Amino acid sequence: MMISCEKAALICNKIQYREATSMEKMKLKFHLLLCKNCPEFSRRNSRLTSLCQKADLQSLTQEDKRRMKQLLKEES
Repeated sequence: MMISCEKAALICNKIQYREATSMEKMKLKFHLLLCKNCPEFSRRNSRLTSLCQKADLQSLTQEDKRRMKQLLKEES
């Protein structure tokens, strides 16, 4: 059974976060063989993930966010 492009995109995203099941990976591979557009999406998605990992992006902790909000309140 062929999955939709929307479902393929969801699986592609799950693969990037290591959340896809083996069956989902197999369905995606089959879809990518038959679809004209999704292989490009998959390549771009993988590239974006790779760039984000290389950038070593960090997010603020909840405590840091709280302190920042407090400082901004005090300054205004």
